[in-house]
Amino acid sequence: MENVFIETLVGQVRALDQFGTWANKSNEDILVEKYIRTKEDLKNIPVIADIDEMQIQDIRLIFQALALAFEQKTGVMCSVVMEMSHEGFGRAVVIANKIVVVNKFFKDAHRYSFRTYDELVVSGNQMLDDAINIYNKYQAVA
Repeated sequence: MENVFIETLVGQVRALDQFGTWANKSNEDILVEKYIRTKEDLKNIPVIADIDEMQIQDIRLIFQALALAFEQKTGVMCSVVMEMSHEGFGRAVVIANKIVVVNKFFKDAHRYSFRTYDELVVSGNQMLDDAINIYNKYQAVA
């Protein structure tokens, strides 16, 4: 089964693997390592903490993959705009033409994750479907 969001996310992550660290890992293993945190994992992450650049990049990759998947599905180019403070407060926006198709706020981005791989897949596909629906709804007035 083709899953455009997961394929683009894996492509974004693998493109950053300059030294072949993940060459022998499956796509699912890579995404689990980067994006899946159990409730136990989250208990070990403080509620108030600074976010590091790698975490910011991992979050940005999700929205870049979403934008790329949107482009593949619709043929409309997107831009990702993301602003994040060192404390993990911020916003990610995906813009297609003049329409904001995704608008996500963060208040504790250092804890941003998914509980299971299936949740990542479902959430990514839902964001993509919602983005396409928003674009289709408002493209006539843009």
